[in-house]
Amino acid sequence: MDRSTLAKALEAGAITGEVATPRENNLSHIRRFLDQERQFDFGVKLTREWDYDAVFALMVDRCGLRPDPDFLTGVDTISTEACIDALEKLAEAVGETARAEGRILFATGHPAGLLPVHMAIAEAAAAAGARIVSQDHFIPVAELGGDVRQISRVWTWHLHGGTPHTHLAEPMHTLLDNIEARGEALPDLVVADHGWAGAASSRGLRTIGYADCNDPALFVAEAQGALEACIPLDDDVVPNLYAPLIEFVLERAGLR
Repeated sequence: MDRSTLAKALEAGAITGEVATPRENNLSHIRRFLDQERQFDFGVKLTREWDYDAVFALMVDRCGLRPDPDFLTGVDTISTEACIDALEKLAEAVGETARAEGRILFATGHPAGLLPVHMAIAEAAAAAGARIVSQDHFIPVAELGGDVRQISRVWTWHLHGGTPHTHLAEPMHTLLDNIEARGEALPDLVVADHGWAGAASSRGLRTIGYADCNDPALFVAEAQGALEACIPLDDDVVPNLYAPLIEFVLERAGLR
């Protein structure tokens, strides 16, 4: 699949271009991130000074928000070209790690949206030789309750019989602490989103993360050099709409 075909599919599915996440939500989340509110910091450690104007400019540049600072309510945007550029980085990293038989960890805080994306890429990477970080048992998350567990090679946070949407970093920290405690090697690559990606990158792991236009934390992590690539997209559309994205990544990674 070429970039033009993918671009049309992304915009038709409202994954990029004009998206469902409203402008007022995007701007509010910048402020809440700067206040380092739980659920908005994604476990990202600030290594330099950031203010509202700087983060807003970053989101315009790297995510594709509308650049007019006086536009305060309405439909906002995500850059299709920026999304595809980052997907190419993801494909390169996954393909390279799989061919080297490296360890890849997949995780999501958006099980109703991104879980099938992670599952498909994890399956293809495993078939090409990647060692997917996995365990047959769950790991309790002391700070939050519940546990972390895998669904088809992808780590999620489980609570009260469900897999909640979460931005929290504790599930990833719990998983990585458990891996270290058992004396296993840490992953060579983490492919994740939300607090899973923020926490992994803050611990110095090679990480690529998906982020919506109301998720400034991961774009800041990328700008600070902790996150290798941040993929801007609407992270909660109907899962089948991501099928062209999956096809593009697998083709570019040499996994199909």
